[in-house]
Amino acid sequence: MAESNPNDAQHELTFESADAGASLTFPMQCSALRKNGFVCIKNRPCKIVDMSTSKTGKHGHAKVHLVAIDLFTGKKLEDLSPSTHNMDVPNVRRQEYQLVDVSDDGFLNLLTDSGDEKNDVKIPEGDVGAKIQKLFTEEEKDVSMCSPHLNIFASHTNRF
Repeated sequence: MAESNPNDAQHELTFESADAGASLTFPMQCSALRKNGFVCIKNRPCKIVDMSTSKTGKHGHAKVHLVAIDLFTGKKLEDLSPSTHNMDVPNVRRQEYQLVDVSDDGFLNLLTDSGDEKNDVKIPEGDVGAKIQKLFTEEEKDVSMCSPHLNIFASHTNRF
């Protein structure tokens, strides 16, 4: 009989869940997906920018060719799947924020519609970050952002 190793106890983990049971994705048949909709390709949430359906071949399944952009990296992903198969669709929630300030350490001070502050978003790297910085500091425009894309909208009124 094998002896129990005292170090085994540290590897016994118990996971508890406190969520409401909401899933991050839901299944949808490929033929029901639409351009400008959302889909998971290679387990990445994406927005569909182009799709085409091939005719039924001699093996009986029409194929759906999807071209999509990753919501967080902006990379183009493609997938080819039978039209009768299910694909995961991410639950996407659009949230708008008002930019209040940009801290010296590169974090955005954002305000939600309900008046709550969000201070854990770092200025994105590249063109998006440069655009935020320019609109807020140089042009002194009111800047609104929405997630998950961090699309930026500058209003034409100056800040106070």
